Amino acid sequence: MSVLVYTESWGGNFRKSTFEAVSYASETAKILGTNVVALSLEDVSDEELVKLGSYGASKVVSIPSVNKGDSQSASKIIAELSTDASVIVFSGTHTARMITPRLSVKLAAACITNVISLTESSEITIKRKSFSTKAIEIIKSNTEKTILSISPNSFGLIENQMDCLIERSDFIEKGSLIFEGQETASGKISISEAEIVVSAGRGLKGPENWGMIEELADVLGAATACSKPVSDIGWRPHSEHVGQTGKPVTADLYIAIGISGAIQHLAGVNSSKVMVAINTDPEAPFFKAADYGIIGDAFEVVPKLIQEIKKFKN
Repeated sequence: MSVLVYTESWGGNFRKSTFEAVSYASETAKILGTNVVALSLEDVSDEELVKLGSYGASKVVSIPSVNKGDSQSASKIIAELSTDASVIVFSGTHTARMITPRLSVKLAAACITNVISLTESSEITIKRKSFSTKAIEIIKSNTEKTILSISPNSFGLIENQMDCLIERSDFIEKGSLIFEGQETASGKISISEAEIVVSAGRGLKGPENWGMIEELADVLGAATACSKPVSDIGWRPHSEHVGQTGKPVTADLYIAIGISGAIQHLAGVNSSKVMVAINTDPEAPFFKAADYGIIGDAFEVVPKLIQEIKKFKN
């Protein structure tokens, strides 16, 4: 029995979250005494596919003809290729959230999401985040196959160089979904993978003031994000909306500028290791959740912060 890992790519390239999933699969395979088979369903070069071997994949099966949003076709293919797999690993991306429920039904397999730990034995017992990351559950799988979707940035990268066999295959049976168009976010750094996120809210007063947020993100090597009201009124794209109803954030450092801290926003970002709030309102709820707080005008604080970071880096 093997460990199968779904490897998602973006524009033909793998990102940190994919390598993290392969690392997790590799460590799980060591515990189970088996090997890792990676599956790629997008058009990825051999040069890119072989990188999966650096994190423990001994074999890569490539079927480069599935639309990224076609969870119907993806779940069919994964089900057919998982006959020898006891554990199937995903990174907790939007794509995985579309595929894993379908796959769970097809295989009659337990599906455990928001995973933050390895199992300790062949009896799959896993810790996962629940209740908007406010609690930790311990779940034991009693099914023949188990689907695990790991929480981004919760495991890290572990290099385990393997000779990686690449096996290309023709497309299997296709689903009935038809795609007429697709839009892809083009931010410099993915929010879900970012180690540092700089986020802003209505306190910025308008989209024309986002230049200093982007500059702060640039000097920190961070991703930019926003609160729900900001994306709703069109100041920033919906792809930057973070929170319980947007993208979850599990960064090492989350900086919230001009965000009051509604409970839905905090629920989606409180997995961050360190949170910093900058707000003129000393009663803003975010200050109760933040590790550090600055009561002040963002238009004065942020430029000074940028200046000091540049000095420090020089």
